[in-house]
Amino acid sequence: METAATPLGRDEELRRLATLLRGARTGRGGSLLVLGEPGIGKTCLLTEATRVPGLAAIRLDGYESESTIPFAAVQRLVTMLREHCAGLPERQREAVRVASGQTEGPPPDRFLVGLGVLGLLSAAADRTPVVCVVDDAHLIDAESLDALAFVARRLAVEHVAVVFAARDDGGFAERMGGVPQLALTGLDLEAAVQLLNRSAAQPVAPSAAAAIARATGGNPLALIDLAGDVLVHELPDLGLGGAPVPVGRHLEEHYVRQVRRADPHVQAWVLLAATDSTGNIDLLAAAAADVGLDPGGGDRAELAGLVELQPVVRFRHPLVRSAVYNAAPGPELRRMHAALARAAEGLGLVETAAWHAARAVLGTDPAVADRLAHTADLAARRGGLASRATILTRAAELTPPGPVRGARQVGAAEAALSVGAVHLTQRLVDEIDLTTVDVTTSGRVMSVRSTLALFTADPDGVRGATAAHLGAADAFHGQDPEREQVALLRAFESCCTAERLMLGVTREDLGRRLAAGADLAEGPAADVLRGLGALVLAPYPQAVGPARAAFDALLALPDAELMHMGTTIASLGTFLWDDAGRSAALVRAAQAARDSGALQVLGTLLWVMALSELWGGSLRRATSYDELVREVRRAMGYDAENVPNVAVLAWTGAPRPTVQAIADGAAATGFGGVEGSAVAALAVRDLAEGSYQDAYERLLPLVEDPFLHVTPHQYPDYVEAAARSGHPAEAARAARLLSALADANASAWCRGVAERALALALADPDDPEPHYRASIEALSGTGAEMDRARSHLVYGEWLRRARRRRDAAEQLRLALQQLHHSGAELFVARTVAELAALGTPGESDAPPRRFGLTAQEYTIARLAARGRTNPEIAANLFISPSTVDYHLRKVFQKLGVTSRRQLADRLAPRARAAP
Repeated sequence: METAATPLGRDEELRRLATLLRGARTGRGGSLLVLGEPGIGKTCLLTEATRVPGLAAIRLDGYESESTIPFAAVQRLVTMLREHCAGLPERQREAVRVASGQTEGPPPDRFLVGLGVLGLLSAAADRTPVVCVVDDAHLIDAESLDALAFVARRLAVEHVAVVFAARDDGGFAERMGGVPQLALTGLDLEAAVQLLNRSAAQPVAPSAAAAIARATGGNPLALIDLAGDVLVHELPDLGLGGAPVPVGRHLEEHYVRQVRRADPHVQAWVLLAATDSTGNIDLLAAAAADVGLDPGGGDRAELAGLVELQPVVRFRHPLVRSAVYNAAPGPELRRMHAALARAAEGLGLVETAAWHAARAVLGTDPAVADRLAHTADLAARRGGLASRATILTRAAELTPPGPVRGARQVGAAEAALSVGAVHLTQRLVDEIDLTTVDVTTSGRVMSVRSTLALFTADPDGVRGATAAHLGAADAFHGQDPEREQVALLRAFESCCTAERLMLGVTREDLGRRLAAGADLAEGPAADVLRGLGALVLAPYPQAVGPARAAFDALLALPDAELMHMGTTIASLGTFLWDDAGRSAALVRAAQAARDSGALQVLGTLLWVMALSELWGGSLRRATSYDELVREVRRAMGYDAENVPNVAVLAWTGAPRPTVQAIADGAAATGFGGVEGSAVAALAVRDLAEGSYQDAYERLLPLVEDPFLHVTPHQYPDYVEAAARSGHPAEAARAARLLSALADANASAWCRGVAERALALALADPDDPEPHYRASIEALSGTGAEMDRARSHLVYGEWLRRARRRRDAAEQLRLALQQLHHSGAELFVARTVAELAALGTPGESDAPPRRFGLTAQEYTIARLAARGRTNPEIAANLFISPSTVDYHLRKVFQKLGVTSRRQLADRLAPRARAAP
């Protein structure tokens, strides 16, 4: 008789699998997600993958009872690969050890654990190529699944293949975004009939075989299992020959009949095993004794072909387990769960005990709910925030209505939101009965809702987020000072997101609340709030001191806290015109996020860093950060950014209609900061093209309705546009404002752009030269490369009009060189035109080449040139050291170098300025 493992009718699928495994053997790692209904042949394909010669097979299975135990699957995988743990970088090794329960420590991010798992698989494959198969992946705990999906997306030149098999339930395929997918459907009619006849004890009549094939939808397991059943003769007479029917119902009836042929002790033992799902033989033995079952029930169930007992209890197929479980009456199921809970507790399996205890309960049970809440705390300690959300949700269901239930519901929502599970978060907060909760819980709900609005781009929620966070702060007032201060900080960040589109509160009201919040409790948060309050309310000269103290307080924060303060870092650094301090703090925060594997936080920080570089930095660095944003999001399974950095698009020459359309879309969803940055960037494009009136008209609404720390950085462009489009009085007024700012903040960057503005707008037309020279001198000591290049440009333009041709050519050549170096190519045409008017060609000043390197090769080359080791580069880019080594060898070959020192010499001009 045929077995379910025979891949009949799967030639194309087997070819695709063979291609993947052949790549693993030759150092082209890859992954595959096989999706399909029960019995469709997913496990069969995985079995074929483990039989390939020359590949070491590692197998992981998903279990329902482990689905809420964080990193349960990773723990099993790490146990199999423990000999390679010592070779991991320290941060990854500790993350893996904490996640797998080997040691205590700070909760690790699931992506950092994923990087450690990637390192373990890569190290194991150094000996023999590896194929890791993950069956029933939809039952894998959320943290392990995210870690394994990360591994699957980052495989490149490793001798590793990862193959998942799963049902596409609850958006599973979407969650595994970035992993190539293979959807299995039923066999075609010819293959289905052939399989049925090969599986049956005697040939099936052609008409009957065709009817059965159609009735089962070509499901291989259905065909095999029904071949020996009475249904093989009855199906054609049941009127089911027209279209596929749900396979599960027919097979479940089939398996229930098989189980009911056994004696009562076997039936009860099989039900106990179906209730457990982990296959833990010790646990089942203890639970069987608890309910008084015959110790030999498991052996007899194995003889009946229902289960296998080694090395763990496994059912013939998941449908056997579901058939037995679904057919049992509720009281009997609860009795089995209760027995398993007691047995698990006796064996010290805390999470498993709580899981079964929760399923043994009808209605509410405060004691069991407390056990689940404790288990949720244990999950959080291991970095299992997704598991915490699931466990707390069930704990809330078992908690009687009232404040405790509401607190657990919002705790679950907070945990779900932290891992980006927005749909679950929304459902959880919608279920909270606000009439039964205390004021602190009510404030937490408001905070979750306002943060959720940013995730979902809800226009009203984004515009009203500042007011909502202030409402949360009011709820915390007098109850929880720490939460109140955090809510106030979030209110400021939300204000920066919505900018002029903010609703429900004025900036003055926000400033007063920030300042008052500083008095709630002393500490870094108080200093930051005091500085932000001054930023919003106080005249600039008076605000500089508190803002500087706030910025210093930020820098004194531990890395784990600093990495969550990106918007505040950028806002205070920009307000102070402190380009070096802002850049250093953001780089440090990003490194902290990178080291901890917090990819969501890192993506946000890189986005902020790219935008910051457009004002007070270089376009080259901005685009580098923007590229890293996309790389981080690919590592997380997304195709592109949720909110494109439209300002970078504008600076890099994206079509104006595209930029404007994205800006309009951002405004429609409440992201006023995105819209404002896009408009300002388009104005820069206008200046670069000599369209001064257009630039003036774009910038005028922004200048007339100034927004906090943002608008002053648009003054230099506004001065140039106004001065060259016939609005000298407005240019002079903005130039004086800039000069006053520079007097107050003592920033070389601010002084440099102020002097340029004075030269353009205020100085005697015959003698602006001292201001131009002062501008260039001040900017020479800063990282504001594009501002320095533009000062050379406008100085050179003035010199040419003053008929000082040699001096003009010198300044314009310096401008061209620095424009190329900073990546600000949009000003090159204007500069070259000026040189051409002098009769001096500018083509020789071509931008530095990337030497034919790909973006990833160039990034790796830069880091290697700066002295980073392969493991350090791998950790920075979320790839394996093997991938780094592969790309570095290609870099050496392309550049004709043989050492990192030679590489540094070759890339020296650009490596020193790399981000």
